[in-house]
Amino acid sequence: MARKSILDFLKPRPQARARATLPETLVVACGGEDVPVAVTVRHDARRMILRIDRRSGIPALTLPRGIGRVPAERFLADHADWLRARLNARPARVPFLADAEIPFRGVMHRIVHRAPFRGETRAIEEDGQRVIVVHGDPRHIETRVERFLRKEAETAFVPAVARYAALLGVTHGRITLKDTRSRWGSCSAAGDLAFSWRLILAPPEILDYLAAHELAHRLEMNHSSRYWRHVARICPDYRSAEAWLNRHGAGLHLYGRG
Repeated sequence: MARKSILDFLKPRPQARARATLPETLVVACGGEDVPVAVTVRHDARRMILRIDRRSGIPALTLPRGIGRVPAERFLADHADWLRARLNARPARVPFLADAEIPFRGVMHRIVHRAPFRGETRAIEEDGQRVIVVHGDPRHIETRVERFLRKEAETAFVPAVARYAALLGVTHGRITLKDTRSRWGSCSAAGDLAFSWRLILAPPEILDYLAAHELAHRLEMNHSSRYWRHVARICPDYRSAEAWLNRHGAGLHLYGRG
């Protein structure tokens, strides 16, 4: 038998190459429709897990390390009926269009488009009904409503951040509003803060809590018991806010553009 050189051991095996090229998205035939499924490989996963992401509504497949494309596609094909049933049961999206009802600061408002075409988007109460009045070209209603909500979120976060920074005796950097999927807020090591603008759809105390949550990371960049003591000191009812987000947070992503 010929002896192998060190170069033979360094060559990737065919199976290893197949695993390395596992795509970020796989497609499964589901009820006559090709459905994309996001793929994630986790080193601590013990089995293949298929789920519908609570926030994005997108199918997601988690794979243990070492699983190749063929068994992953076979797993998806075996669960196509389950996936179709879950996708059909998803709540419908609510676009920012005229007559749609959306939450604003925890209260349902109806979007109303009115002439004249010039005017500021605003939330008002008229005839006992809460409405968000939008002017301009009807084709731009979604953009105008989202811009209004982002501006309102920034207007709410700036004083909330300042208040909790003073209570904790910390400083912070810039505040950025994003449309994040995996988290509601973040705090960098430099003190820059980022929040989901969708929190303006939630009751005011939820947005307030997120400001406290991220500012507390200026003292502890972790979620240790010491960190939570800081949160409890400035936001005693934080558990209720966490519970609300767990129950209703995913629903905030159903509004507006996906």
